[in-house]
This record gives sequence, structure tokens and C-alpha cells, in this order.
Amino acid sequence: MIKKIILRDDEMPTQWYNVTPDIPGGLLPPLDPETKQPMGPEKLAAVFPMGLLEQEMSMQRFIDIPEEVQDILKIWRPSPLVRANNLEKALGTKAKIYFKNEGVSPVGSHKPNSAVPQAYYNMKEGVKRLTTETGAGQWGCALSFAASKFDLECKVYMVRVSYDQKPYRKSMMHTYGAEIVASPSLDTATGRRILAETPDTPGSLGIAISEALEDASSRDDTKYALGSVLNHVILHQSIIGLEAKKQMEIAGDYPDVIIGCCGGGSNFAGLAVPYLPDYLDGKKIRFVGVEPTSCPSLTMGKLAYDFGDVAQTTPLLYMYTLGHDFIPPGIHAGGLRYHGMAPIVSALVRENIIEPVKLHQLECFKAGVLFAKTEGIIPAPETCHAIRGAIIEATRDLNDPKTILFNFSGHGLIDMGSYDKFYAGELHDYEYPEEEIARSLANLPKI
Repeated sequence: MIKKIILRDDEMPTQWYNVTPDIPGGLLPPLDPETKQPMGPEKLAAVFPMGLLEQEMSMQRFIDIPEEVQDILKIWRPSPLVRANNLEKALGTKAKIYFKNEGVSPVGSHKPNSAVPQAYYNMKEGVKRLTTETGAGQWGCALSFAASKFDLECKVYMVRVSYDQKPYRKSMMHTYGAEIVASPSLDTATGRRILAETPDTPGSLGIAISEALEDASSRDDTKYALGSVLNHVILHQSIIGLEAKKQMEIAGDYPDVIIGCCGGGSNFAGLAVPYLPDYLDGKKIRFVGVEPTSCPSLTMGKLAYDFGDVAQTTPLLYMYTLGHDFIPPGIHAGGLRYHGMAPIVSALVRENIIEPVKLHQLECFKAGVLFAKTEGIIPAPETCHAIRGAIIEATRDLNDPKTILFNFSGHGLIDMGSYDKFYAGELHDYEYPEEEIARSLANLPKI
């Protein structure tokens, strides 16, 4: 039995796949928060380089990956496709389970797939400095790494609860030369206002985005970079699924079910969207997006126009949302604590193509421990959600020989503090009260 399939460097995709033209029903455009009219690239150019804005709005199905970007991606790409046969054996299932191992990147997650091209396009347009937010720290680490490759300064606003929970993420960012502050911070007007109102706030990605945007818009040499949600991020992440299709073909197999964890949507969409044309051609594939019960944007949120941040400075995006001022509890899957879901993923849920599932953190950690014991790799808390989703699928009917493919979005070697708390019984399941979600959704912009 083949354990893993590794493509040669010259088999790495040289184009990204843009799913936008293939989405049934299409996407609604982002709106200007002031006029409520569709927003053109001119206004967004204040915080994003034109190279990325062109990709954000492109209707071209395939977009070339610049050679300079390919050269850096080849440090770790193509990533392995691995057959989880030891996990299969432990479960007693006839299902075949494959995972795409994105934990082999320099920072241990899928995030550099987009951080590198984002840093590249900023560098090409003369930008000297980038700001960003980060939840668990994986995106902050990825952008710090990418910025160092193109001699850019980088400042990261890290959600306070993760800043305290994950000290070695900060160490990694420092090693790549970035500056990190806990968000909300005293460095921005937004941060100072929130700290004055709620000094003990755990922070949120929505707050950190507001701070990073405020910072970027205050300096001529600075642009903003976002690690998920936007179309161009999912475009860059499509390299995962494009490689997986080649590797599954070599394995002589094809997925019946494709699974990923969902926070903003980038890692799941990166694996799933290259399979959408096959699905639309009649291939039977189930796409399962797994989110935390404590931040259930897809399963309990509303499909509506909403801001991506607390300070209401982003364009209005049409997405599943819990409300821009939603403050999630401090679960340890920090990368899944975002109030909104990528418009691309939201549209595919709207069309009943993606099935959203919400899971509690304790069952996900248990799945991660089983995976570590069987496959030898300790998964990040976020990735544990995808693993639990795959186990649920594999054990629905132990005699069903279905093929399951999931995205192993990152390893957990810098998340061992979370595992310590799990073993000590200090982690708890948390279901966000419906009345609290209703209160947050009441503040959606009136469109």
C-alpha cells in the first residue's frame, strides 16, 4: 500500500484556479460602507496593491503564479498527500482516508500559500511595510516569513487571548523580524477606545482587523494583508486542491467526501474548490465544512452584508456572519474564531454544495490525540476539527468503502499549551447562546 504521494518540483501547479466564474448563482459584489453601492478597486487601493485587487475581482479561471513566488513556494511545495491507513485501522473502517499535509511549510500551516504572493505583489508596487491581524498566530507567522523574503517590514496585531495562550507564535514572528502587539492595543485609536470600554476583553479577529487597517491607512508606505475570507486568498490556496487532484490520480483514487476546518474559509476552500468543476459536471462529491460550535457562522449565522471588522471600516461583504461585533469565547482553535465566512464559501453553502457542520472542541481534541497516536503527527487545534469530521464520515458505516480527503491545515507543535490544558481537564465545550447571536445579528448594517 502506498503511504504517501509526493510530486516533483516541476509538477507543482504554475497557475492558480479562480473558482469565482464557476459558482452557481455567482457572488454579490462588496459594497462601499458609505454609499452602499458596489465598491470599485480605486477605493480599496488605499490598503491593497492593485495586483491583488485585480485577482480579487477577476473572472479569469486560471491565473499564472509568478516565478518569484513559485521559487519560494518550492521550499516546501508540492506538499505530500498521505494515506491515513493507521487511523483507518484504529477506526475499524473500510473507508480510505487521505490527507493533504500542509503542516510541512516553514511555519507549519497552509497560510504561506497566500502570504508569499501577497508580500510579492506589495513589494512589486513599492510597498515597504505590511500590517495584519492574526488569531492563533499562524497567519501572523506566515506573513512575517513572507515579508522577510521580500525585505518588507511587518506589524502583526495578535488577538489578546491567543497572544497570551501561544507565546511561541510570537517567538516565531520575532525570528522573521516582525513586530507584534496584543490586540486591542494602545497603538491605534480603535484599540484605545475598546480598552477604555472593556479593559479585560479577550479581543477578536474583528478588532485586530480594525487596528491593522487603521495602521495601514495612516501611512503612505504601508498596505494591509488579510489571511483568509477574500477571493484572492482562496485563489492562492487553490494550489492545495490542484496538487491533490494530481496526487489522487496517481493513487488511482477519487474522493467521495472532501473535508476541511472552517474559520474564514481559506484552507477548506483551497482544497475543495478545484473539485467544483468536477461536481458541476456530475461527479458525486460531498463537501463538508467543519466549524467550532462556539463560533458557528455557517450553521447559526445569517447570510447578509456585513463588515469584516468591529470598527466598520472594511467593505461590506455578502457572507454568513454572526455580526461584526461578535466576540467569541477563547477556545483554543484561535484560527476558527472569526464572525464571518468567506463570500466564496458562503455562496457554495447557499447553493447547498457545501454542507456545514459544527463540532465541540473536546471531541476535536480527542480526535487529534487519536490522529497523533496513529499517524504520528500532532495536529493544530484548528486541524483537529477536520480530523474529527473525517472520523465521523469514516465511522457512519464501517463497511462503506468510501474515499475521504481532508486538509491537514497545520501541525500543533507550537500549540502544546492547548494540549496541556486538554489533558488537565481545563478545556470545556461552549455553545454560543442563541440569544447572544441574535443580539449581535441585530446590529447588521441595513442594506
